[in-house]
Amino acid sequence: MHHKNILLLSRSSRHHERMRELSHSLDVSIALAFPDTFSQAISSGHEFDLIILDTTGLDEDTLNAVDSYVAENGFIPMLMVQDEERLGALRMPAQGRNDFILASASAAEFEMRSKLLLWPGEESAPADIVTVDNMTINLATYQVYIDDEPVDLTLMEYSLLSFLATHPSRAYSRETLLHRVWGFEYCGGTRTVDVHIRRVRSKVGPQVAAHIVTVRGVGYLFKL
Repeated sequence: MHHKNILLLSRSSRHHERMRELSHSLDVSIALAFPDTFSQAISSGHEFDLIILDTTGLDEDTLNAVDSYVAENGFIPMLMVQDEERLGALRMPAQGRNDFILASASAAEFEMRSKLLLWPGEESAPADIVTVDNMTINLATYQVYIDDEPVDLTLMEYSLLSFLATHPSRAYSRETLLHRVWGFEYCGGTRTVDVHIRRVRSKVGPQVAAHIVTVRGVGYLFKL
């Protein structure tokens, strides 16, 4: 599976936390737009692989603008989020690969429907076990073991380590790591990346820590 970009268009922030969770469970980057910032989002230079459309309260002009953008870009897949009481008013696009989901659906269903649209034919997740030297990462259970002993990592320490280990041999800037690991709404400085790298290195031990390489002037990479 390759990294994908998602745009959420909504009149409210009710799904923002869900988007943050999605950015941690899937290899995706998330951009957020409200109706009055939609044109800015689609002219930002990003190429989006999925549009998640929270239909509640969107006017006809906004829906038409979305339809035009989707059609002009090869019919980007759309996932429509609909309140159950308004299900009868659901308007599905006539062309392209699209799906809908109830606003009350579970996080697991939300993830699966997004995955099916983003990676058609590649629905099976990659191997859940990553092994490097004496370290094992279980991506399904969010657990890390060194010499078969569990390592006590915080969620962000785990997320940083697992991201680097599953994207080896490529240097990532601190800004990119903030976006890819911490999520779109993190507002802290890049120094937090250095702090978490230092903590991860100390917890996994010198053998695995040697794989986490500092690239001067850039950031970090995981060397195999």
